[in-house]
Amino acid sequence: MNWLAHVFLSEQKIDFQIGNFLADPLKGRTWENASTDMKNGMSVHKIIDSYTDSHKTVSISKKRLREKGLLKPIIIDLTYDYFLTKNWDKFCSIPIYSFSQTFYTQANQRKLYFPQKANLCVENMINRDLLNKYHNLEQLKVSFERMDLRLSERLRQRETALSYFDTVIKNIDELEDDFLTFFPQLCTIVKQNVDNKHIDHFKI
Repeated sequence: MNWLAHVFLSEQKIDFQIGNFLADPLKGRTWENASTDMKNGMSVHKIIDSYTDSHKTVSISKKRLREKGLLKPIIIDLTYDYFLTKNWDKFCSIPIYSFSQTFYTQANQRKLYFPQKANLCVENMINRDLLNKYHNLEQLKVSFERMDLRLSERLRQRETALSYFDTVIKNIDELEDDFLTFFPQLCTIVKQNVDNKHIDHFKI
């Protein structure tokens, strides 16, 4: 799952949400005096990734793209965030723009207390509005193009994220069905690993 899903799949406490988001760029490592919520958010991120990577339906989605490909997991992460945006009201009781703006406001206040790398990651997320990059298929395509800019030249010679886009479009209905099967199950796993008093935004 990508940024939007990780922030959604969090207790509604800002350090928890930021920890869930920062787990990837910080490779799961917090810093001295990081809050308990920050550490718990990173722990739940690992649970989300482990469950997603081993899920049968996610594997089916990957196979819909092509038989082999190093970028398949990333393509599915991005595409599933598009489906989460599209189906947001099925899963969240807070409208997506209100949800994202509340997160940005609170994260902007908290980032000042973080080490430089964490501060910059949060600032970049806010400035680039990373929670609102998947509202239509054109934005999804742009996300694939942005991914290609971060690939090594050696990997780009083998495959690109953009090369998957036509296949995603061709299988868009089946991929969405996969997501709608998988995501409620992921929500259930998360609910088993968080304080349910702080996930009132979950609809399921």
